[in-house]
Amino acid sequence: MFLVGSVPLLHPEVQTVDEMLDGWRNQQLCRNLAHDTIDARIATVRRFIAHSNEFPWSWTPGIVEEFFADLRGIKGRRQSTVRGYQNALRLFCSYIADPDYGWDRVCEQRFGTHPAQVFFAWNTATHVQDNEQSPEKRPFTKQELQDFLDHADDQVTLIANSNKKGWLPAYRDSVMFKVAYSYGLRFNELRHLQTVDFSRNPHAAEFGRYGAVKVRYGKAKKGSPPKRRTVLTVFDWTPEILADWLAHGQPYIDDSIDLFPSERGSLVAENTLLRRFRRYCNDLGLTDGLDLHSFRRSYITHLIEDGWDAKFVQDQAGHEFASTTSLYTGVASDFRTRTVRRVLDQTIKDALSLGEETS
Repeated sequence: MFLVGSVPLLHPEVQTVDEMLDGWRNQQLCRNLAHDTIDARIATVRRFIAHSNEFPWSWTPGIVEEFFADLRGIKGRRQSTVRGYQNALRLFCSYIADPDYGWDRVCEQRFGTHPAQVFFAWNTATHVQDNEQSPEKRPFTKQELQDFLDHADDQVTLIANSNKKGWLPAYRDSVMFKVAYSYGLRFNELRHLQTVDFSRNPHAAEFGRYGAVKVRYGKAKKGSPPKRRTVLTVFDWTPEILADWLAHGQPYIDDSIDLFPSERGSLVAENTLLRRFRRYCNDLGLTDGLDLHSFRRSYITHLIEDGWDAKFVQDQAGHEFASTTSLYTGVASDFRTRTVRRVLDQTIKDALSLGEETS
């Protein structure tokens, strides 16, 4: 804090809030938190101030409850969203109420009051489940996935044959859908891929230079850089898709090493790919519950259904725990039936063999 003698502040409330947020930003930067995370938290604080029409040193538990009752009851925000807002505001209150930072003394001097923590266990949501994804979210069935990818290819051909612009972005997005499924990638991992990230797998020479991909922007833990991992190629059609894109698609959009550049030379935005994804789903009449992350769910599910080792699938997905991988697995009913039938048949066979031995 820098107080200039007896010069009065023109807008002390607004200036004090700005100073608080600047200090809080510095604190979070020291914790190695991502800039996007910090910006989102600060935006939440400003939104709460605008809604309550009260400054942080005047907040009360009643104001908290009114704000979140509006979010849940009127605007219908999801439980995970509400908890994220509450966590950001709780952390901000802990910062400004900490006497080590001196905001209590500044507010007493300027406004005759001081900030306090107003987010408690009895008026905020708790995180009690490992898996809080919407029950609607699911993987593609194999037939749905085939229909979707075929439709994406058909749209590229349709646009190209009509002599309209846009066949290259449609082609790029079609390849992105296939690569997302081929390696079980999150969107941020997918958009950051570069041509130099692919390498040979000496144990799978048939895949050529596309035997493995180095994922450099995996999901990070708090205060840590993105988690890297190597994902091995498992589908025999993947190298052909990549080779064709690098020969007939990527060089005509941008000459950089980005695998999926946008028309403006930057990385593809999630909303850009999501709009096309939803349009194709609507064209095919696919039910709700599918999103870009469904390619990752499908990859894990289909590998498990096809008999791949569970530990291998876990490593491919980059999950630290097998329980996390199991959350993504939504095996089809016919696979479950086959599994039960196989176990029962083996049990009967063992019983018959034992009976023959004893007789």
